[in-house]
Amino acid sequence: MNRTQIYQTVTQIIFLALFIVLILTGKTQLWMVVFIISAVATLLLGRFYCGWLCPINTVMKLTTKLKKKLGKESLAVPKILKKPVFRYGMLGTLMLILVLMMSSGKKLPILPLLFAVGVSLTVFFPENLWHRYLCPYGAILNFFGAKAKKYPEINRAVCIECGICGKVCPGGAIIKTDRYFINKGLCLICLECAYQCPKEAIHYN
Repeated sequence: MNRTQIYQTVTQIIFLALFIVLILTGKTQLWMVVFIISAVATLLLGRFYCGWLCPINTVMKLTTKLKKKLGKESLAVPKILKKPVFRYGMLGTLMLILVLMMSSGKKLPILPLLFAVGVSLTVFFPENLWHRYLCPYGAILNFFGAKAKKYPEINRAVCIECGICGKVCPGGAIIKTDRYFINKGLCLICLECAYQCPKEAIHYN
């Protein structure tokens, strides 16, 4: 584990602990402050919220590691769930619920529910089902991330086209046309591709 991975792991643990504390104290609405600040910062740094701060992603990664140790294969993502209508439908539903909550003054456990859904799906499916196709917060960050100034890039002079990066990417952000490239709107800034690249051809610029 290199220094960046250590920093990342510590950051994930801290924000997961914060999320749990907010749930236990009934103050999960304060998490929206973290998300809003992160969404704005995404314009500069890319979707670092997903790869470094998101508690759903942190537990999903642990779930995936446990599946691998148990030799459990993930099911294929159903084609129907890849349609944009599902992701933006979830985003629209989330927005509607937030509006109704603000107008009625009632509180609903939206974040804990999304947490449970994301982690539960990862028990059976690959992480990219949630990251790329269903997460409503991901739909928002996808828009900002596509305009990010900083994001991982592949050094084509060093890349040997082995395809390892595409296989380990949990967001389905590494796409092959004539060469491999990283879709910065989909990139979670988890840096898994950089950690696994045998030629160290991927760097966060």
